[in-house]
Amino acid sequence: MTRLLILGGTREASDLARAVAEAGIDAVLSYAGRVARPATQPVPVRVGGFGGVPGLAAYLRAEGITRLIDATHPFAAQMSHNAVEATADAGIPLAALTRPAWTPQPGDRWHHVPDIAGAVDALTGPSRRVMLAVGRMHLDAFAAQPQHHYLLRLVDPPETPPPLPEQTVTVSRGPFTVADDTALMRGHDIEIVVAKNAGGAGARAKLDAARALGLEVIMIDRPALRQRRELGSVGDAMRWLGHAGADLGV
Repeated sequence: MTRLLILGGTREASDLARAVAEAGIDAVLSYAGRVARPATQPVPVRVGGFGGVPGLAAYLRAEGITRLIDATHPFAAQMSHNAVEATADAGIPLAALTRPAWTPQPGDRWHHVPDIAGAVDALTGPSRRVMLAVGRMHLDAFAAQPQHHYLLRLVDPPETPPPLPEQTVTVSRGPFTVADDTALMRGHDIEIVVAKNAGGAGARAKLDAARALGLEVIMIDRPALRQRRELGSVGDAMRWLGHAGADLGV
């Protein structure tokens, strides 16, 4: 019998949780705990870290997990690395439910950088109005470029003020529309957007809005990850789970 652990935190993980619940598959959805108000889920939820590779491997054994799907954010490189190592240790199959990366379209003005440090360096120069769409974990790094006014879009209100001298915080949860993001950028006179190449449909509106407004985008490329089985959709994930013995009819 399949007992599935989903490493979540993405829209795709929530979609998969609904699909496995409807199929009657025994599953647990794990969150890192970085969002204060996670969406309600139809399967049991576990919140918090595992304690590295040894802790995750121990959890897999103790909970009788037979399959693991890594549906974390494409930039959750450490968790994805731990999943590869822990599943090998525990001797269970692993697959990753991954979003295709965004690619530039005609009219885009993308400047590619390899990481957060590269994005900070790319902001060297005179004061501009910058939309930071990188999540709350990396805001401290941009204090090295204090000359800009930053627009921060966060899922939860910050517990302490971000360490940026000039900033505006807006709190909202996606998916976002192109019309809304265009209005947001216009309303704050944004000149440049900083974004991670997260992929997927839910967060790409800012890129379409930036293209429509002719704005430069500093695009942070995805980190390199360990080789693993890649699944491109929830349907692919359900078919992969079906190979474990469940006829899911997908």
